[in-house]
Amino acid sequence: MSEFWLYFNIGLQHVLDIDGYDHVLFLLALTVPYAFKDWKRVLILVSLFTLGHTLALMLSVFEVVIIKASLVEFLIPITILITALFHLFTAGKSGKKESITFVAFVTLFFGIIHGLGFSNYFKSILPGEKTDKLVPLLEFALGIEAAQIIVVLIVLLLSYIVQTFFRFSKRDWTLVMSAFVIGVVLPMIIGSDIWKG
Repeated sequence: MSEFWLYFNIGLQHVLDIDGYDHVLFLLALTVPYAFKDWKRVLILVSLFTLGHTLALMLSVFEVVIIKASLVEFLIPITILITALFHLFTAGKSGKKESITFVAFVTLFFGIIHGLGFSNYFKSILPGEKTDKLVPLLEFALGIEAAQIIVVLIVLLLSYIVQTFFRFSKRDWTLVMSAFVIGVVLPMIIGSDIWKG
């Protein structure tokens, strides 16, 4: 049981780590247009992200996919930027329900990219044969899912407070937060090692 908590905790810390805030930024960009009444949809999106993340780690552990770390580190902020831009341009539009399939596909794909970004570290902390890494991988995935739900609940609570007590419209909240995420993520893209060749 202590081993379960070890990998579960690593999953929690992976998302909630203040120095690796890219994960939180992505969740913020993803969740910002939703409210508590959309909890099922948000839970599906978050779970799809975890699924993609776990799939990428499995592919990496079994050496099916090997990708340059610098490329993945560049793609992660790109995924955040795309998500924020999508919500920036669709803020207040009634087609939100129809766009769930697009957002779901993109979220799964982005989960894969984020998972590849963590794969080298994850492989380094797991000793033993490839098959020995499956259970810790699932324990880690549960930790990620739990942490993501915590972040999503905080974003939804913040959204509720801002819209209820400060009378922000849902559209304005989405615009402001999407613009904030874009402002934080652009320097990450510009400062990426990928430009150095």
